[in-house]
Amino acid sequence: MKVAIAGAGVVGTAIARDLHANGHEVLLIEKDRAVVGSLQPSLDVTWVVADACEMSSLDAAGMSEVDVAVAVTGDDEDNLVISLLAKQEFAVPRVIARVNTPENAWLFNDSWGVDVSVSTPALLTSLVEEAVSVGSLVPLLEFGGGDTYLVEVTLAVASPVAGTALADLALPRDAAVVAVRRKSHVLPPRADTVFIAGDEILLLVTKDAEDAVYRLLVGT
Repeated sequence: MKVAIAGAGVVGTAIARDLHANGHEVLLIEKDRAVVGSLQPSLDVTWVVADACEMSSLDAAGMSEVDVAVAVTGDDEDNLVISLLAKQEFAVPRVIARVNTPENAWLFNDSWGVDVSVSTPALLTSLVEEAVSVGSLVPLLEFGGGDTYLVEVTLAVASPVAGTALADLALPRDAAVVAVRRKSHVLPPRADTVFIAGDEILLLVTKDAEDAVYRLLVGT
């Protein structure tokens, strides 16, 4: 897989290092020549000194040949522009963007070419809620420009589905159980899996199906 990463900060270089170690071809784009000069000797990826917000720079770097584009600069405006260029001008199949300011998260959708947005503060908040919440639907990750979510719910004793098998669960068409975590074990979703109180259920749901999933698993 060929991945283009815009931004050689702490996040960008960490992603580049991990992807390279996993055998992927990595293109790291950074406009600060001094940053490139200091990091290049210790990070064996393809470096491009360029402004990733300029279409000519992305074209020269070979953006049209990458499978995934990752915009992780420290500026939300730059990340949006990079995402839009990657998707609309270079038809990159998968575009992932970093949200630096949570208030800007609503902009990071398919209108700007973003397939997946990642906000570290929002993710940490969700993980805290996931750790302490029982009987509530906690969003963990957003896909499809805000149309689809990975959510988690820990079943309360009074959950309407406690004692119900997955095959008998009347989930909406736009929702699917991804996994069930029971104590220290992860259970794959099987038709004969019977839910019990304390189960942590991971689901993919669309925005339209979220309320129905909440009523089904948590109750009114």
